[in-house]
Amino acid sequence: MPPKMAVKEAPARDAPFSVAPFAVIKAACSNCNLRELCLPFGLSNDEMTHLDALISVRKRIKRGDSLYRVGEPFEYIYAIRSGFFKTDVLLEDGRDQVTGFQMAGELLGLDGICTERHTCNAVALEDSEVCHIPFFRLENLSREIQALQHHFHKIMSREIVRDHGVMTLLGMMCVEERIAAFLLNLSQRFTARGFSPAEFNLRMTREEIGSYLGLKLETVSRAFSRFQEEGLIAVQQRHIHILDIPGLKEIMARRNH
Repeated sequence: MPPKMAVKEAPARDAPFSVAPFAVIKAACSNCNLRELCLPFGLSNDEMTHLDALISVRKRIKRGDSLYRVGEPFEYIYAIRSGFFKTDVLLEDGRDQVTGFQMAGELLGLDGICTERHTCNAVALEDSEVCHIPFFRLENLSREIQALQHHFHKIMSREIVRDHGVMTLLGMMCVEERIAAFLLNLSQRFTARGFSPAEFNLRMTREEIGSYLGLKLETVSRAFSRFQEEGLIAVQQRHIHILDIPGLKEIMARRNH
């Protein structure tokens, strides 16, 4: 198991890559420091060799470019090696509805399993890198490696739980609770990657946050300002410093009293 990374602020990735986008690079799960997040524990050396052979390519996607679009054939799931993505769908009135934000160590593309075509768009919010995992080869390998199959089922279950969580967020929580939940979720996810739980840069705009949380841009901005006035957070453009994590949790706990 690789050593735990030192706690530090998650870096912004606004600088362009020095190589051309979509350059094909050989990758190996066995030496990736994110494998604890997206791969199961306890694989033997032989099983890791098989997995390395399966996940042999990774690509770089420039900020603002799409990894895949609605309606495109489903062939791969994608493990995010670095960077940040959003998924969205186009509503009937022409607006984009953000359905999720994904960061390093998480998977993209699971939306295409059912119909074998993607049902949402995946767009890079910063220069990013993903590992391509041929889904049907992964299926075959998971039949041979029980730990891999179990891990994939856990990932699918996590997606279902996350969807239920978003529905609860939109259906039952007030504005302050939605924003608090959003910030605490990001804090927990950055912590799992060895970064600071209290300081990070938002890769998404206020408008994208509002789309995800079912709020207007102005409402999101007012909530951030109110949290700052109450000493819960400090905001400088997209940089967030959570000053009072217990205070945000207290906002979330109010509904239970």
